[in-house]
Amino acid sequence: MTFFDTHAHLNDEQFTGGPAEVISRARQAGVEQMIAVGTSHDSSLACLAIAEEFSGVFAAVGIHPNSSADAAADDWSKIVSLSEHAKVVALGETGLDLHWDYAPLSLQQDFFDRHIRLSQQCGKPFIVHMRDCEREIVAMLEEARRRGPLRGVMHSFTGDAALAQECLELGLSISFAGMVTFKKSDALRETAAAIPQDRLLIETDSPYLSPHPLRGKRPNEPARVVHTAACLAEVRNIELSALALQTTQNARRLFLAPLEN
Repeated sequence: MTFFDTHAHLNDEQFTGGPAEVISRARQAGVEQMIAVGTSHDSSLACLAIAEEFSGVFAAVGIHPNSSADAAADDWSKIVSLSEHAKVVALGETGLDLHWDYAPLSLQQDFFDRHIRLSQQCGKPFIVHMRDCEREIVAMLEEARRRGPLRGVMHSFTGDAALAQECLELGLSISFAGMVTFKKSDALRETAAAIPQDRLLIETDSPYLSPHPLRGKRPNEPARVVHTAACLAEVRNIELSALALQTTQNARRLFLAPLEN
């Protein structure tokens, strides 16, 4: 039984022992593949370096909405260049964030649009961060869908069933992190139970969002994605092995299929 953590910030300084120890523990837990996700040009470089060093680890490169105001003038062109690397399997994380006031909405929208357009050009999926901006995200995705098919994932999804359905109809996958395991997340679990089996993904968003029963214990790490998987298997009334197989197949199809064809 193997797992695929589709979203981990493996370069984060909270991992004081470095990525080697984190990846070793992940392998011991059955997490054979994972994506190291960048949030800026520098962190994208760091994630790619980790991916180059460790088999089964891949990179996502991009500029997070909360990092967009700090991006240098040539950072985007550097992200475009990095996206051509063989071990880069996704763009982002990107999206919008109206919870924090780190960057003007117009600037966030500009960078989100750049990621989507690059995805539509190169075929690599984009990873969407969404916080307190559901309508704004959907509006941009709908506009982009009119240009052509969308290939991407709603990362660490916390929306309701109606929002999930909108995203599914736009062609996106839905990924759940530790929040789906929290005791007060009954509504989110109901949403997760109804996601089509071929669109379901799992992640840790480590070092954040440690799942129950490890909630609040940082840093979260890829090995703990097993707890999220077990929760989803329970609410979907299937064996953990079946959930692990399905989500791994989904992740490989979304992120790795272009590499394997």
